[in-house]
Amino acid sequence: MMAREKVQIKKIDNATARRVTFSKRRRGLFKKAEELSVLCDADVAVILFSSNDKLFQYSSSSSMDEVIERRSLHSKNLEKLNQPSLELQLVEDTNYANLSKEVAERTLQLRQLRGEELQGLSIEELHQLEKSLEAGLSRVVAKKGEVIMNEINHLQEKEVKLMEENNKLRQELLKISNAWKLTGGYSGDDGDSSESTNISNSTGPPQDYESSGTSLKLGLPYSG
Repeated sequence: MMAREKVQIKKIDNATARRVTFSKRRRGLFKKAEELSVLCDADVAVILFSSNDKLFQYSSSSSMDEVIERRSLHSKNLEKLNQPSLELQLVEDTNYANLSKEVAERTLQLRQLRGEELQGLSIEELHQLEKSLEAGLSRVVAKKGEVIMNEINHLQEKEVKLMEENNKLRQELLKISNAWKLTGGYSGDDGDSSESTNISNSTGPPQDYESSGTSLKLGLPYSG
């Protein structure tokens, strides 16, 4: 069985063949539209104009006008969804204007707190501005005092820890010193005392010897 030759899609030059093909394809297209409508429960409408401007149409509903009107209504709804409503635009514009005004007012207040743009302020307004500055300064001073006290407390805690560590080191040194004494590390003191005693004892007899010798030379009686 030979394979069916694929028809090249291009304009048919022969007018008679073109009209025959249009008629066949139109009936096939309408049949497919009907099948789509039945199988999928869809509203289908097809509009065709031939080369000689002849109208052909198919509608799965009772009226083609109803399908066209439905299509137009759907397009209008899509346009409304894509474009914001006038009321919403007005609300957005109003909110934007209010926010811009509030930003300008806050900016002016900040400049006045810095001592700028004070022209045109009344005595009452200047008094209120002064009170605001004093209140803000009081809060700053209080916060500064709080930070300083926290720093002092931190340093005191650090000092206590250092003193505790110093006491521990002293105790360790005392233990080492006592252990050294017990092992005879400081016996040099006793040696010094015994040496001095020996020296004092050794100096005594020569004095007696010298005195006795002198007595003998002089012929004096020796009283020893």
